[in-house]
Formats: sequence, structure tokens, C-alpha cells
Amino acid sequence: MTNASSYSPIHIIGGGLAGSEAAWQIASADVPVILHEMRGVRPTEAHRTDGLAELVCSNSFRSDDATSNAVGVIHAEMRLAGSLIMACADRSQVPAGGALAVDREGFSNAVTQAIHDHPLITVVREEVSALPPRDWDLAIVATGPLTSPDLAAAIQNETGEDSLAFFDAIAPIVHRDSIDMDICWYQSRYDKVGPGGTGKDYINCPLDEAQYNAFIDALIAGDTVGFHEWEGTPYFDGCLPIEIMAARGRETLRHGPMKPMGLTNAHNPAVKPYAVVQLRQDNALGTLYNMVGFQTKLKYGAQAEIFRMIPGLQNAEFARLGGLHRNTYIQSPLLLDRSLTLKSRPGLRFAGQITGCEGYVESASIGLLAGRFAAAERKGEAVLLPPATTALGSLLGHITGGHLVSDEEPGKRSFQPMNINFGLFPELEPGAIVKPEGVKRFRGKEKAQAKRRLIAERALTDCAAWLGRT
Repeated sequence: MTNASSYSPIHIIGGGLAGSEAAWQIASADVPVILHEMRGVRPTEAHRTDGLAELVCSNSFRSDDATSNAVGVIHAEMRLAGSLIMACADRSQVPAGGALAVDREGFSNAVTQAIHDHPLITVVREEVSALPPRDWDLAIVATGPLTSPDLAAAIQNETGEDSLAFFDAIAPIVHRDSIDMDICWYQSRYDKVGPGGTGKDYINCPLDEAQYNAFIDALIAGDTVGFHEWEGTPYFDGCLPIEIMAARGRETLRHGPMKPMGLTNAHNPAVKPYAVVQLRQDNALGTLYNMVGFQTKLKYGAQAEIFRMIPGLQNAEFARLGGLHRNTYIQSPLLLDRSLTLKSRPGLRFAGQITGCEGYVESASIGLLAGRFAAAERKGEAVLLPPATTALGSLLGHITGGHLVSDEEPGKRSFQPMNINFGLFPELEPGAIVKPEGVKRFRGKEKAQAKRRLIAERALTDCAAWLGRT
């Protein structure tokens, strides 16, 4: 690498979504980066490759609707900020209704290529098993939910706080040509057309009431992996294994990932399915589909047997079965300041899921912020925090200031990983929501939709101003 910058490099540990985004933001500010990634030297429990920004769970970045969905808003804000992750996701998209989903291999390859091609970024394949040495005066730990045990122990030793962990489960992937399309049909929920989509972007498998109940019985009785040393670790509610959901109530799945609303069986339109399993395209070729919401800790043999009970999947061939891994995060509200710096160690920032955010774009967005903050500090500039009214600012506020509700043990069990959602945004000014002219009924759902639109508009306006893009 030919380094034309006069600044000393900033070190980043971890080449996932957060680390890659942080590296890109720093280099885009003309500050050199050394990105340390252990994969290629040491594997993790869940990754399959040594590519940067490899997607372990779903291939979906979720809703891309920036007018009334908080995830779509953070997508838009990251694009405004020149996000590498969003640029590569946009180039690698596959049809997914109203969601932004990607060809996972193409996405990782695009991120890896961009990082390696940038003249101010050096990638070093090595495991960093301790906190950065003091001569790395500015550094970012973005090791994600699969932080190596040695580094996790070093973090715990530095902070004096117990690292908290939760289980995360990944969904199976099915070969498209093994799905029985005489039973299944293509349709997006409510025929919604999303980025690159047609309104027929999901494969739908219908179940009647008897089939659904038999499936639930099998899930509850299925053989699952043991907890071992993870016993007592809480699950993240946004990524619950399906057998855990089934055990919480017989109708839970039918009102969750298996809900039939917005879908009409193309083979039998007159009969509404009692429940539906949806599969979403997982690669650009359209040869692989993942089972939406079907994260699981069932053993492999049980998975194949139980999932083939689903009509249309009776002959399913699995490219990948589901799995379970441990996610680790720190007590960020106690340990980090507003610029994501460890309070006990100036110059050392944390980014990504290890900070207690959940989700691909959330992880990348915190990497984006950590990178911009570190670059400003290196250049002697003021660290400008995003407005609290933005999606970026709302998520940052949750991580660095949220949920300190226990007087006896501040932060204990009150701070949990969180996806971006409108509940994290500040309320609108009184009177901001005005009934549209000519509308007689304006309450409930209609008023909530109007509120979301106004919050989204405010967020994007304030984000553009923060970035100097107005």
C-alpha cells in the first residue's frame, strides 16, 4: 500500500460489517487504517469464509422503506453518509418484496474488494488476543458477537464488568429446485413491490390447521442442542429459535413468522391457509432460498425431519441447516461515552454488535459513527454527534445512555440488544401531527402512520444537515 496520508494510522480489530464500515469512513477522511481480522488464521463458530463482512444469519437488511419504517430510515441515512456497506448491499440486491436482501457471497466479495483496493487501508490477518497496546493511540474494537475468548477476557479485565451474552440462531437454506411448486407459490405479502422486486419475491408454503398443529407438536418435541456452559444466557427476542416461540404458545408462530395475512394460495384461492412458511431468495442466481424467521437450535437430524413436514418441502434439500451461536455484548451505557470511547481508556472505541445493537445495518451504522468519530479525533477536529432525532443518533443514544434503571445494579439486565425502531426516536413537537384535509377518521392506525412519516422526514432532514448535505 502506498500511503499518501500524513496522519498516523487508526487500528481496527474485526473485519465484519462494523469494522469494514469504520475502516471505509476513516479512509474516506484521508486517514490511514490498519484492519486486523483473525479469520483466515482462526475461524469462528459461525462464519464459513474469511471474507470481510460475511453475513452469518439472514441475507436480509430488512425494510428499505425510508418513509415509514425505522430500518429504511437508517438505510437512507447511511447512504447519505457514504456507507460502503449500503453501497455494496445495493449492488448485490436480490428480490425480496419491500426488503433489501442481498446475494451474501456477492455482497461480501464487494466489501472485501473495496477494502483491499483502498490505498489507505491495510488488512492484516491475525488474531488480536488482548486490548490494543498503548502505542495504538486510536483504535476501534469491532469484533462483533463472536469475540474471541481471550479478547473477551481482556475486555472484562479492563472494564471490571461482566460481559453479557445472549444466544442467536441462524435459519436453514433450501435448494430452490427441491421445493414443490405444485404446492407452493410465489407472492410477496400484500403483493408489495420492493427494491428490485416484482411483488412475487417469496416462495410460500401453506399449512392447514391439522398440518400446523402437527408441525408445532414436532417442534416442541424436537431434539435440540445442549446449553453446556451457556446455561442461563438469555435469548434476544428479535431472533428467537422457532422451537422456543412454539413452546411459548401454540398460536405464537401463526401470529409471527408463519402468519398467513396478505397471502392468497395461487393453487386454491378460495381456501385461506391456516399458516404459511415463507422462503426468501438468498443468492443472485435464485438457486438458494432461506426459511424466513426459522432460526433454530434443533439438531441437524431433527431439523431435516421436522422441516420436511411442511407442505412443499417434503423433498427439501438443505444447502445449510440452522445453528446456534453465542453473542456477546458489553454494558455500553456504563462503559462508553457518547462518542463510543471506553471511559477507562481514552482513544479506544467500540463498534458494532458488541456494543449492544442488533442487526446488520445497526451494527454497520455504529461502525460508521465510530469511524467518523475516530477520524475527526485523529485530525484534531471536533467530534460531531448525530442529532438525537436521526436514526443514527437514536441508536447511539440507546447504546450510550439507555436503560440505566436499577439503583442497586445500574445497567444490569436493563440494557438489552436493540434493533432500530421508532420507539428510540424523540417524540414529535406537540401539534406536529395534523389531520389531513378532507379526512374524517384520523386516529389509531392512520395517526400512527402519519406519526412515523413525520419522524422519518425529520430524521432525514436533520441527518442531511448534520452531514452538511443541505
